[in-house]
Amino acid sequence: MKDIIRLLLALTLIAGGAGLILSQVETATREPIKEQRRLQMLKALSAVLPEFDNSPDTDTVILNNGIDKKGRPVLETFYRARKAEQLGGIAFKVVAPDGYSGNIYIMVGVEPDGQIIGIEILTHAETPGLGSKITDAVFKDQFKGKNLDNVDWRVKKDGGQFDQITGATISPRAIVGAVKKGLEFYREHKKEILAPQGGDK
Repeated sequence: MKDIIRLLLALTLIAGGAGLILSQVETATREPIKEQRRLQMLKALSAVLPEFDNSPDTDTVILNNGIDKKGRPVLETFYRARKAEQLGGIAFKVVAPDGYSGNIYIMVGVEPDGQIIGIEILTHAETPGLGSKITDAVFKDQFKGKNLDNVDWRVKKDGGQFDQITGATISPRAIVGAVKKGLEFYREHKKEILAPQGGDK
């Protein structure tokens, strides 16, 4: 009986010590992880926005875009880039839910008038060598200078003006559709997104 009690006591002490250590490790790594995510965000923003001297990841406008299947609000964040306090571009994420292998997450950068500066593929699970070519510059660059009015927002196979990837039409089609929806939401809420907020002059 005493052996069992000793064993239980030892296990309790070990478990408590391990929990304490894990807690300390989590506390110690929380801020570095947060900063790493911030740097990754700034890298993505830099890829689709003009040169800026503010912190677009903190100069944001958040809008409600309905609710998801679980009844939770869908919030859209718009990141505003400034140079010498002048608004030069706005970036936002869109999700293409109909990629060949699942969701494709995209960062879109636009000028205040809604013309695309650039897009960046954030994450995807498309087929290597086929759908994964959506990350190639030759695919992404065709979005530059486009807006809702100066191009047919379909891939060429569907009668539009965007080049698809040979053997992988589904991925480009999904991205074109998602970017178009993002531009439509931006246009609909442009006044709110561009409005001065907080400390804006």
